[in-house]
Amino acid sequence: MATPVPLRSDFDTNTLRQAARRSRDASQTRRLLALATIYEGGTRSDAAKVGDVTRQIVRDWVVRFNAEGLDGLLDRKSPGAPSRLGPDERQALAGKLEAGTLAARAGRAAGSGGQA
Repeated sequence: MATPVPLRSDFDTNTLRQAARRSRDASQTRRLLALATIYEGGTRSDAAKVGDVTRQIVRDWVVRFNAEGLDGLLDRKSPGAPSRLGPDERQALAGKLEAGTLAARAGRAAGSGGQA
């Protein structure tokens, strides 16, 4: 069985519980309370039950918390899929969109049949 990743020593149960009370982010609060369970002497399994997650997820939280402190337990925005267009293609598309916008303002929109 692997040795659990130790929690950083500059925090304790009380600090995490106070931070959980102040937090406006429900997910961060849940993570803080789960880690507070470990500081109190609970097992990683106990913390996983508090957080309603697996032990692997608790380990991930510990790693993020050790690296970034309280902010490491905030939700992060997903990076999303990479753009399918390169910089040159984006610039060309922007040019076409701008030209279409100007044509529409002048009453020459495509498919207007010459009528304004």
